[in-house]
Amino acid sequence: MGEIVRAEGISKEFIRESRGTNRFVAVKQTDLTLSSGELTVIRGRSGSGKSTLLNMLAGLTTPTSGRVLIDGMDIYTLPDKELSELRNRKTGVIPQGQSAIYSLTVMENILLPYTLYGKADEGAEGYAEKLLEELGIAQLRNVMPGELSGGELRRMAIARALIRRPELILADEPTGDLDDENTEVVFNVLKNAAAGENGTPAAVLVITHENNAENYADNLLRMNAGQLLTDEN
Repeated sequence: MGEIVRAEGISKEFIRESRGTNRFVAVKQTDLTLSSGELTVIRGRSGSGKSTLLNMLAGLTTPTSGRVLIDGMDIYTLPDKELSELRNRKTGVIPQGQSAIYSLTVMENILLPYTLYGKADEGAEGYAEKLLEELGIAQLRNVMPGELSGGELRRMAIARALIRRPELILADEPTGDLDDENTEVVFNVLKNAAAGENGTPAAVLVITHENNAENYADNLLRMNAGQLLTDEN
């Protein structure tokens, strides 16, 4: 399958002002390639740098060094507007926290990536219905987010990230609020997205604490103290 993302020597340092200015290295220099048709899992303890790495790949956090190429394009050389449009068109991000727009219904939230830059493509609502069904929340299409549980909000966010059939899917703890049954559902949906069952195969990166994530992974990595390593387990 084709290469979608190449990170070359990316790192991230933060300056902390406590007892004088000092630098905290969240991610040490890292190379990473994500290819279509593959689901890559990164495991690691909280604070190991996993989310910072994902946010750099997503175009949300500028690296201190190195560059991120999506389809050969250095995304951090783009003006903000072009980078935002690129993210919306090519990337589906499933954030760790809640990201619902509480004035919109579940269906309107899912279709939001279309409405931000015009109107939805023909068939988008039908695909949204399919995602809702696969994720077990079809009955909630017209419900407001304030009425949903944490797990239901998470599955709505997953559907929104997938609605444009992005070629890159970046998921930060997508099963954090879910029971075992729905965790399996979500991993199967992400695996299907990598396989291209609903369109072109995607490159999928999942950050997770789930021990059984290796059952779904084509590539299994580990983050430890800002260093990306091959996971031997």
